[in-house]
Amino acid sequence: MVAASNMVEVAALVGDTARATMMAALMGGQALTASELASLAHISRSTASGHLRKLVSAKLLSVTQKRRNRYYRIASPLVARMLESIKAVAALETPARYQPRSAQDDALRFARTCYDHLAGQLGVAIADALVAKKYAVVNEESGELTVRGKRFLFEFGAELTPKSGNRRIFCRACLDWSERRYHIAGLVGAEIWRRCLELDWLTRDRDTRVVRVTSAGQNGFRDIFGICLNYNRRAIRIE
Repeated sequence: MVAASNMVEVAALVGDTARATMMAALMGGQALTASELASLAHISRSTASGHLRKLVSAKLLSVTQKRRNRYYRIASPLVARMLESIKAVAALETPARYQPRSAQDDALRFARTCYDHLAGQLGVAIADALVAKKYAVVNEESGELTVRGKRFLFEFGAELTPKSGNRRIFCRACLDWSERRYHIAGLVGAEIWRRCLELDWLTRDRDTRVVRVTSAGQNGFRDIFGICLNYNRRAIRIE
């Protein structure tokens, strides 16, 4: 009964439109202030603060005080997985409701952050490339790097040794809500994302989950991963 009651509470918290909008914004992996989240949810700052207190109390969000501002973020990878799973289930709605596609929608489907790793067409392409080169095994049950895959990512600059006391999942398959296929999450996915940012292959849009590929990234993905993007960075093929 306690578990069921807790599930109802969590569902009610996530089910509110304003709270869902703010949590979706935080799935970009960046910490945002109450004012920024209020603006994104189109509500007042005082209303947003009330919502955020509830989400922090339920351990769905964490908050950090820095000078005058309080910064909110998703509390854990577990919470992020729950939110992404809800999104994936919602995308399976039948029959689908018609909604006109915008340039922003296309950008999100092409490349976006999924909490702390890459998703969208690009995220799935990276997973496909690692599988094609026999660097990884990815399926609905799990994700796993081969010995060759660990060597490849080490040479790429990924730091795959978990920090002391870190119980995070090493490699996990994450169902992509827009592609209906798997990209790579866990420490491996986070390190690929971190390294791509470090190499200036990718840039992130402020206040959205959209990720954009730079000229250096277009060359890097082709040369290192065998992922070819066309001139407008919307079509992907694996060599």
